This record gives sequence, C-alpha cells and structure tokens, in this order.
Amino acid sequence: MAETAERLQLVTFQLGAEQYGIDIMQVEGIVQVEEVRPIPNAPEYVEGIFNLRGEIIPVISLHRRFRLQPAELSEEERLLGGFVIISVDGVHLAVIIDKVSRVVNINDSEVQAPPQMISGIGAEYIQGVVSRDEGYLIILDIQRIFNARELQQLEGMSC
Repeated sequence: MAETAERLQLVTFQLGAEQYGIDIMQVEGIVQVEEVRPIPNAPEYVEGIFNLRGEIIPVISLHRRFRLQPAELSEEERLLGGFVIISVDGVHLAVIIDKVSRVVNINDSEVQAPPQMISGIGAEYIQGVVSRDEGYLIILDIQRIFNARELQQLEGMSC
C-alpha cells in the first residue's frame, strides 16, 4: 500500500454556527460584501445579483437554502464576511459567508462519511466531515447543492 496520502486543500469559512470547507480548486475568489441588487421573483435562496469586474453574478444565501441562522459575530469579525465566488458547471455564483477562516490542508484519511443530517444540511450536499479540536469541518459538495434546473435558472441571471 502506498505511503503517500491524498491531500485536500480547502477554503474554510463560518456559516451559522458551523465551519465549512470547499475544495480550493472550485473557488474562483473571495470578495468583500458588495451591493446586491434584488431580483423580483427569484428563488428564495437567491439574494440578488452583483457586478464583479463586469460580470453579473447571482448571490446565493446558503442560510436560506439550508435554513441556517447567521452567526453571531463581533463587529471586528463581521469585517471578515463576504462572498466566496465558486464555479458550478461553468456558472459563477457568489455564496454569502459569515466569516472567512483560512485555507487548510487535510489528508483524505481524515475525511469521514457525513451523517444523514448535520446542522440542517442533508448528507447529499456534504462531501465529508473532518473532526477538529474546535468541532467539525463540514466539506460541501458544491456540484450537488443545485440541481440542473436550478443551475439553468441561475445561469439566466448572470451575464
């Protein structure tokens, strides 16, 4: 058996009371909170759109999507909030986060299968869970957060 373990590099952030991670290869960038323009008749989890260097990007609230309460943060911690820009099947999306944490490296062997339900998020949206000293790190599977119809609808909002 090979001694080299596969490593994952994750962008981690706080969303509600939990820490989440997304594979760094799926993250296009992290930006400070921008002015978001609401879109009439958009799905409940769509906060609106914003302009990022000439590209109109839909802004997604995972708080609404998963019925999570925003984190209770100090004024200083709120400055670490913003949007994580991700690409799902070629569609750029901005996901609202409460607070960016850091980039972490973990071994595949540390990743455990997700329980059926964790913090209100179904296992189908979770790639795995890593036990840390300060709690759990939930690794999101961004490819599964939106179905094909939702992605098509979101793509129609972007330019």
